[in-house]
This record gives sequence, C-alpha cells and structure tokens, in this order.
Amino acid sequence: MNEYTVPTERVELPAVLNNVAANLEWRASERSATIEQDIAPGLLSLTGDSSELTQLFQNLVDNAIKYGHEGGTVRIRAWHDTSPAKGEASGVTQAGDIMVSIADEGEGIAREHLPRLTERFYRVDTARSRELGGTGLGLAIVKHIASRHRARLTIDFEAGKGSTFTLRFPRASGSSQKT
Repeated sequence: MNEYTVPTERVELPAVLNNVAANLEWRASERSATIEQDIAPGLLSLTGDSSELTQLFQNLVDNAIKYGHEGGTVRIRAWHDTSPAKGEASGVTQAGDIMVSIADEGEGIAREHLPRLTERFYRVDTARSRELGGTGLGLAIVKHIASRHRARLTIDFEAGKGSTFTLRFPRASGSSQKT
C-alpha cells in the first residue's frame, strides 16, 4: 500500500544483515549449511524502513538456505559501488550506491523462469516449493520492498552452481560515512 512513499528513516545496514543472519542460523543448521558475511567496513547508512529491509533480506537468505545444496554456503555481501556514475537502461547509477548480494550454491534458476520469478504465487518447482514450505510470495514481497526503497534487483545464476540476488540501493543524499 505504501509502495510509492519513499521511506525516510536512517538504517544501519550491517546491523540489519547481522540480525537476519543470526535469526536464520537455526534454519541453516537444519540443512548443514553455513551463512557467511562480507560487509564492507564504513558502509554508509541507508535511507529505508528497517522492518521492511529485514523482511526483504530474510526472504532472500531463507530462499538461499532452502534452495541451496545441503551443506552449502549462503553468502551475504554488502559494499559500496566505487565505479564511476553511468547510465543504465533502468536508470542512472552513481558511485557510492550501496550493493547487497545474497548468493547460494544451489541448482540455479532456468532462464525461462526469470521474467516471472517475482510474480505472486509463481513457483519454479511447485512440488519442491511445497515440500520445503513456501507460499510463492517471498520474491514478490522482495520486489515490492525493493521498489519502495528505489532499489534495483538483479538475478544472476549459473546452472548447477547457484543463484545470486543483488540489490542496488541509491546513494542517499547527504549520506556520511559510518564512524
């Protein structure tokens, strides 16, 4: 309902990511998986809604645990994009945009599923999703929260090696380095 209202709260992204990882550690251990974090030092605070961002990252990490190989690793990475500003088909990016990626070591996602992946109730493998406990809403929720935060979601995959979900959050005006 509030998708068109830009959040205004300052969110310390490392704290959100650490909490998500800690809250899902039990889930990872059920699959003998590990969660690794690589969070750049001095990461700028993000303009956003803390509870929504928690839900967004929780959905992505939970999916990575579910659809990654048993005994695999889920990698949470956060950094500043230091490349020069450039135009892209979906908008302009700037140096300093905040990047967050969640990667798994699963089977990957077949290319034909990518256009529909963030639709409500869409499932790549209905039987497996039901078995692992999913509603088909997780990535739709991710897409809507990302949209509200003016973030761009990209999905990369390599068959048999896993998927990486990357979010590019625009640099907030007036951001300052975390001390």
